[in-house]
Amino acid sequence: MIRRTTDLSPDARDGFDAIIDVRSPSEFALDHIPGAINLPVLDDAQRAAVGTEYVQGSKFLARRTGAALVARNIAAHLEGPLGGRDGSFKPLVYCWRSGQRFGAMVTVMDQVGWPVAVLDGGYQTWRRQVKAALYDAPLPHRLTLLDGPTGSGKTALLHAIAARGVQTLDLEALAAHRGSLFGAMPGGQPSQKAFETGLHDALSRLDPARPVIVEAESSKIGARVVPPSLWAAMAAASVIEIEAPVDARVAFTLRAYAGIAADPQALDVALTRLPRHHAKTTVAEWRALAAAGDLEPLVRQLIEAHYDPAYRRTGAARDRPLLRRLSLPDLTPAALDAAAADIVSALDAGARHA
Repeated sequence: MIRRTTDLSPDARDGFDAIIDVRSPSEFALDHIPGAINLPVLDDAQRAAVGTEYVQGSKFLARRTGAALVARNIAAHLEGPLGGRDGSFKPLVYCWRSGQRFGAMVTVMDQVGWPVAVLDGGYQTWRRQVKAALYDAPLPHRLTLLDGPTGSGKTALLHAIAARGVQTLDLEALAAHRGSLFGAMPGGQPSQKAFETGLHDALSRLDPARPVIVEAESSKIGARVVPPSLWAAMAAASVIEIEAPVDARVAFTLRAYAGIAADPQALDVALTRLPRHHAKTTVAEWRALAAAGDLEPLVRQLIEAHYDPAYRRTGAARDRPLLRRLSLPDLTPAALDAAAADIVSALDAGARHA
């Protein structure tokens, strides 16, 4: 028997053995429900061909051709990715809007005997829920920002805090970007919709009654925009500020950004995107250091002449309560772990006095 649902809470999604997205691969790549697998009933080329025939040619031929393609694709899925599933298999199936494309797949799965569920409204139901949470309503979570100048180990500290059981939200991991001019990661960034999907999923799995530590970011992380509800919550959050000596920050940055440092062309391209207020002669000197592989003086000069002034300017414009300031002697794993323990203790003390 086919069951219909609109419940996309984490517990509901985790209750299915698989979430099956039957849209085309390009639609799936743009965004999909977390954890879904793509078993398209029509691939991109087939969908385009059938659609063209339907609009410009014969609607009958388009339907007949489409039905034949759908049947072959469903058979391939049953014999391939679904071939090892037994009778207890519980899938949730969705399309774009619960239209014709997924009807055949659901019917066949029901005839097989699987207790199949379908998502009423399809992907659009999920997208509406994401937008409502991130655009229309204030976040219920109690955020605390982890702030500090470039190279102060905020992301590593965030991970150390998470390892101690505190709730965290790793925006850079979700955006697949370190948030700086040199922050590109292999594979590129997700689409804006996919970034928002990841955010909504992560937030929905966090307890609003407990603190959530988030690294301070600008309103854009690479090319991805922080949605308004999250940005408003971040703007109102209290701050834990990290300080560390410049020497320690230079050494840490050289380790953290070893990937781009090993790619002279990518490093040079990034340097050409520096703001125009830097003198051309200065940028030329930095590019020359990069070309020669003199990375330590390059990183030091970028921190002192580019990143630190920008951090001071943005800090002066912010008016957020300071919860704690930590001055780290260095940014070794031991120092970051000690800072994480200090932060966790401060949060526990705050919870006891709340």
